[in-house]
Amino acid sequence: MSLALHVPRRSADGAARQRSGRGAGINPDGRFEGTNREAFDDGWDLASDEAAPRTTVTEERARTIITRNASPDIGFDRSVNPYRGCEHGCVYCFARPSHSHVGLSPGLDFETRLFAKPDAAQLLRRELAAPSYRCAAIALGTNTDPYQPIERTRRITRSILEVLHETRHPVGIVTKSDLVVRDLDLLGPMAADGLAKVALSVTTLNGALARTMEPRAPTPAKRLAAIEALAKAGVPVTALIAPIVPSINDQEIEAIAAAVAERGASHVNFVLLRLPHEVKDIVRDWLARHFPDRARRVMSIMQAMRGGKDYDAAWGVRQRGEGPFAEAIAQRTTLAARRHRLAIGTIELRTDRFVPPRSAAPQFDLFA
Repeated sequence: MSLALHVPRRSADGAARQRSGRGAGINPDGRFEGTNREAFDDGWDLASDEAAPRTTVTEERARTIITRNASPDIGFDRSVNPYRGCEHGCVYCFARPSHSHVGLSPGLDFETRLFAKPDAAQLLRRELAAPSYRCAAIALGTNTDPYQPIERTRRITRSILEVLHETRHPVGIVTKSDLVVRDLDLLGPMAADGLAKVALSVTTLNGALARTMEPRAPTPAKRLAAIEALAKAGVPVTALIAPIVPSINDQEIEAIAAAVAERGASHVNFVLLRLPHEVKDIVRDWLARHFPDRARRVMSIMQAMRGGKDYDAAWGVRQRGEGPFAEAIAQRTTLAARRHRLAIGTIELRTDRFVPPRSAAPQFDLFA
């Protein structure tokens, strides 16, 4: 049983303020906390309390780096995440609730209090060298973006790719950042051997809407340019229209499909807005502030696709929804893909070229 605490909200109008460059307007306690704070307006307007939070990065010393899953509705059974939390600040991010596991808020904490795993490459090398390891494609960045801003200086994703390149291990990357093109010197040769693919998220073509939904992510124009650069380098690209938010960006499905096809994407897919745990409250707050005229309609449609609930975590339903509106989205995506000669499905990678790290088996050198 949690204890509810009422905390003064330093705001003249009593509403959560949008912090410049941040997605979440609130910082709710995680679901595992013993207290539950509720903000209220105490009549004081203290600007210092509303100062933009700065990003902090804590180094996390993990014991393992490959995460396993048995979900039947996703196309991989293992993944690697070099970072926890994400500075892109996408208000809709389904990974936000993971911050509750470390005693932090899925709100502003998720995008300002980050964790980096500097020894990720060494851990990966060790796990790939295990005699029991069986090669299958690793998904890179399934929880938080492996190319978020701190990757420019930390270069942890780069170090992971170097290990995968060396061992000829297949990898699928999910990102919304054009920083991925920095690593074309690795991804290009890997793709030529059937070992690499990239899924790049294009949520909208509207720059203003993108800044509202995902304030620190690269612009739509930069993402389209990244798709073009990847495709020219021979890296197969899936464009993810994700997430689709009813009455906010669903009208762009056809335009996005046309734009990514023109830039060289080979596949397209979509994911419906997901609202697990604390995300539903963060998104409700965001809708009330940015789209007060549509907030109720958005949630009404979402509930219609989720059996009357804000969210349904059932496999096969959580990413697509159910009902007429969900079926219409799927049909529109299929027709748009067909019109622009885009495939819908999984790009298969080779697993027969994997070579375990040599450093893990020095005795082999005796017979070289």
